[in-house]
Amino acid sequence: MSALGIAAALSGALAIAAGAFGAHGAQGQAVEWLRTGGQYQLAHAVAALVALQLGARGPGWLLVAGAALFAGTLYLMALGLPRWLGAITPIGGLLMIAGWLWLAWSLRSA
Repeated sequence: MSALGIAAALSGALAIAAGAFGAHGAQGQAVEWLRTGGQYQLAHAVAALVALQLGARGPGWLLVAGAALFAGTLYLMALGLPRWLGAITPIGGLLMIAGWLWLAWSLRSA
């Protein structure tokens, strides 16, 4: 059993839940935050599973962690927490970018 695989699967489940809440239970700006967070989190959950299958655990963890930070701050703002959390969101984006770059570097000799 792989902790990364479990984290990626749970991340995918949370992304679907956030998207569903955004589509059926949220209003105003919260809808867009939930949609954006869900899209990025779901894409990166799948990417982390692919990274795991390729044996690239480090990049996979960066993808999951970056998506959690990026989407998590958007979800929290959608739930009414302070908008200053939006200043943290780009850190998650940078982690996702780093994960993709690390994955590319890992695959250069594959």
